[in-house]
Amino acid sequence: MKSVDYIIVGFGLAAVAFCELLERNGKSFVVIDDDKNYSSKVSGGLYNPVILKRFTLSWNAEQQLALALPMYKRLEQKLGVTIDHSLAVMRKFTSIEDQNNWLVASDAPNLQVYMDDQLVKNDNAAVIAPFGFGRVKHTGKIDTQALLFHYKAYLDKKDTFITAPFKYEHLDSSRLHYEDIKANKIVFTEGFGMHQNPWFANKALKGNKGELLLIEAPDLKLDFVIKSNVFIIPVGDNQYTVGATYDWQDKTLSPTVAGKEKLLRALGGLINCNYKVVEHRVGMRPTVADRRPLVGTHPLHPQMAVLNGLGTRGVMIGPTVAEQLYMHLEEGQAIPPEIDFRRFYRI
Repeated sequence: MKSVDYIIVGFGLAAVAFCELLERNGKSFVVIDDDKNYSSKVSGGLYNPVILKRFTLSWNAEQQLALALPMYKRLEQKLGVTIDHSLAVMRKFTSIEDQNNWLVASDAPNLQVYMDDQLVKNDNAAVIAPFGFGRVKHTGKIDTQALLFHYKAYLDKKDTFITAPFKYEHLDSSRLHYEDIKANKIVFTEGFGMHQNPWFANKALKGNKGELLLIEAPDLKLDFVIKSNVFIIPVGDNQYTVGATYDWQDKTLSPTVAGKEKLLRALGGLINCNYKVVEHRVGMRPTVADRRPLVGTHPLHPQMAVLNGLGTRGVMIGPTVAEQLYMHLEEGQAIPPEIDFRRFYRI
């Protein structure tokens, strides 16, 4: 029987962040995943500290960026691939009043470092933005697909990745024996798949279906992200990601005609050049009722932990909550109450 410090179940942004902590601290581990992560693989990958609907700073944004960006830089060096692409995020204005609201917000002490107080004129004939843009600073895009692909290859070479569905009935929860593996602790990072987990299934994990389009538009010539009622993110080779929809009811992983039409209508209000749809993607975001992650240990099985519920800002939130879980499991530090899984649990 193989002995490891940790079994990690699931493989997305949360798992990568936690594995990095384990490796940096000399802990042995194995990852088990069926290669069907439908959230991280279709993520837009943006890191943006400002909530642009309300012109407010996102939850713990400064702390999260301070941990996340150095981690992604280390991953680039380790994997030999570029995953962090610095991109300005431009919030499209819809009126003079919208411009004024931006200027007022950009003067707030906590937002000055992130919101440029100089309005940006639109000079791109292919973009419909007569009132111009507001520029968000310290933003960019993590290529989540490249990150997961190369990190999985890295773990494969170390023989620490098992591509297979996790069979809950094969886990002895008292001794943490799983098939031919014995572990000291197990961490579930399953995303929306957590609703099938017999130890951590919880109605607080709602799941939010999102659909994206990949388009090709040679005449668009964008080198920044546009955020309006949808976003447009350049991904290279005249291609752009357009998204996303939000559906709390549909729990299927099938692209819908209604989702595609909604995105195309929004796109029609943003650009006026020719384009073609290359791909229609769908994912299930692991969102939580109170919009905070699910992190911590099971009340009856402290050797079993969960790291989930990163929602729409996983590239920013993941490294911070992974560190909080690691410090809890290894150093006994308390999980912050606002993210503690037990806030929803009843024995």
